[in-house]
Amino acid sequence: MAKNLVIVESPAKSKTISKFLGKDYEVKASMGHVRDLPKSQMGIDVEHGFEPSYLIPPDKSKVIKDLKLKIKSDTVIWLATDRDREGEAIGWHLVEALKLKNHKIHRIVFDEITKSAILKAVTHPGKLNQNLINAQQSRRILDRLVGYELSPLLWKKIRYGLSAGRVQSVAVRLIVDRERERQAFKVEEYWSIIGEFSADNDAKNFFEAKLQKKDGKELVISNQKEATHHLEELKKLHYKIAKIERKEIQKNPAPPFTTSTLQQEAARKLHFSVKKTMTLAQQLYEGLEVGEGHHGLITYMRTDSVHLSIQATSEMKSFIKEVYGEKYALEKPRVYKSKKGAQEAHEAIRPTDVKRHPDEMKKYLDPDQHRLYELIWKRAIASQMEAARFDRVGVDIESDQKHYLFRATGQQLKFPGFIALYVEGKDDPEEEKENDEKLLPFLTQGSAAKARNFQPNQHFTQPPPRYTEASLVKKMEAEEIGRPSTYAPTISTIMTRGYVNKIENYLAPTDTGEVVTDFLVQHFPKIVDVGFTAKMEEDLDHIAEGKEDWLKFLKLFYQPFHENVEEKNETLKKKDVITEKTDEKCEQCGKPMVVKLGRFGKFLSCSDYPHCKNAKPLVEKEVDKAAAEEFAKLQKKLSGKICSKCGQPMELKKGRYGEFLGCSGYPKCHNMQPIVKFAEVKCPDCKDGQLVERRTKKGARVFYGCNKFPKCKFALWDKPVNKKCKDCKGLMVEKGDKIICSLCKKGE
Repeated sequence: MAKNLVIVESPAKSKTISKFLGKDYEVKASMGHVRDLPKSQMGIDVEHGFEPSYLIPPDKSKVIKDLKLKIKSDTVIWLATDRDREGEAIGWHLVEALKLKNHKIHRIVFDEITKSAILKAVTHPGKLNQNLINAQQSRRILDRLVGYELSPLLWKKIRYGLSAGRVQSVAVRLIVDRERERQAFKVEEYWSIIGEFSADNDAKNFFEAKLQKKDGKELVISNQKEATHHLEELKKLHYKIAKIERKEIQKNPAPPFTTSTLQQEAARKLHFSVKKTMTLAQQLYEGLEVGEGHHGLITYMRTDSVHLSIQATSEMKSFIKEVYGEKYALEKPRVYKSKKGAQEAHEAIRPTDVKRHPDEMKKYLDPDQHRLYELIWKRAIASQMEAARFDRVGVDIESDQKHYLFRATGQQLKFPGFIALYVEGKDDPEEEKENDEKLLPFLTQGSAAKARNFQPNQHFTQPPPRYTEASLVKKMEAEEIGRPSTYAPTISTIMTRGYVNKIENYLAPTDTGEVVTDFLVQHFPKIVDVGFTAKMEEDLDHIAEGKEDWLKFLKLFYQPFHENVEEKNETLKKKDVITEKTDEKCEQCGKPMVVKLGRFGKFLSCSDYPHCKNAKPLVEKEVDKAAAEEFAKLQKKLSGKICSKCGQPMELKKGRYGEFLGCSGYPKCHNMQPIVKFAEVKCPDCKDGQLVERRTKKGARVFYGCNKFPKCKFALWDKPVNKKCKDCKGLMVEKGDKIICSLCKKGE
């Protein structure tokens, strides 16, 4: 038996690390946390210093038992859990659960799972950091206090099964507030005019310019009548090149990835959900079989630092010189400034070895692992390449009378620099056009310009867009809500619990999300206040740094919060929370109809319930109207179906995970039938079946599989399109607003 037991969090990590240590070391995995608060009760003694009652969950009993068998009185324990607060706490829980207080214990941390990093960590061991442990405990206890006290109140005053969370509720509020902004937005019409011009002696090289000013003032054209008036005037005038500005501009590359920027860029460029990005990044970090053995391919993926080690920048410089040439390499490493409070001891996310080129790694990784690795690799290398240089030209064209001014801009790439490898994506598609080259012909200042055509364009102001997962992460980071490790689970939670729906690629609140948010804003404003939540995150950081007492922090929050919960529990009535009055009358009894919140959203109900049980769907939003129309079409299509058990008519019903057929004799007859939705695409695998819409076991996600299952097990996450890829003949699928190949990922 080895004298040294190294405990990590996951089996993949243990496999990688065991390669680097000799036979005197045995590496085992804890499989994450080994202790937690009980599920059936709060598990916190608020009267005695917020003492938590940690238990070993049943599914971790065998893990603890197996680890104990590996430990003798002289065994040296090496805690090699992740270097963040969560990892520190897991190490502490292991010490407590395994009763290791009399053993020699070393704490080792590293940013990457490579031989050099592991051996360096072993030769420079430390101790568990109690401040980090206290910060993690504070977060866990704080979230348990909020959840266990607020959730029962929501059950009692709104509907059973609801929950509230310190970070999740603020995230939902951001989405609700954005939806309200969209609903309040007033669309306004405006027009633009584009002119086509050339130098007077050049009848071939026309270029476009946009009308900007009249009489030295910005010109706003509000309607077609105004646009027509200006067009008539413009056609009568003569023009000249009034001003030409030429200057060289430089553009520097974006910094290497942090957790949030990786999540945002993977969403923009790869259309990955935040959760998927972090799952894949974890796999790349922990290690994969890549030909020469099991290796970690990237550094630690939960970080808010943009720092790169001297060794990393040196290796990147050598690589850039060798592959791209001297002029692409920097004389000194480019240093980026991390945001305030970032942990500079950590590194940004980068490849552990720049020589592991994505093209060479492709054969060892699955397609999604490869795409994410390529993104990380390119971004990190590009951050240490020379700036791109452009010649930018601005041209003003003026009329001889009426003083109209058109502006044309163009740019020419002089030196690509980092753009030869990587360009950062943009949230706004219009911003992507900034990187497009638009060349202007040779022009002389003061010379005449020839106008060929004027094109009027009608526009309408647009409401602020709904958040995507990427832009929500960006907003949460900007407002300092949560930390790198919390973004993915927060977004996953609010979607799983039905507070938010994904419409195409955008997040929209459900009726439940809006009602719960309004309830919390009115009665618990601090819980959903962005500034208050950010301040709490700052306090947790101070606890981690040893600057603040964690028990005092919990006490200051809990006492007023608990008193507010008690007061609302006594004074609030459920009917006042979930019932909204309307002007509509019940068609059955004539009493007023009211809006109530049910399991699947808001609906109209008779105010005389239960004496009158009239109820009907409430259609308010455009998305609800569209859904109602689809439901009505499906209802008509399926009318006439008879129950196979009792012979009564079957009814189209809507459950948590979509439509289904249920017997009209319910509750006497419980017969139900799923509705098969065909994608109208043949299975590309067996060539015999049809692809149909299905749901995962828990119903949280839709996927598309062959209707010949289990004979044919072909399946896709994305909605298939009845087209084949021109390059590899793979099946095309919908990915956000794009059509891409399910195999090679190339777009149309």
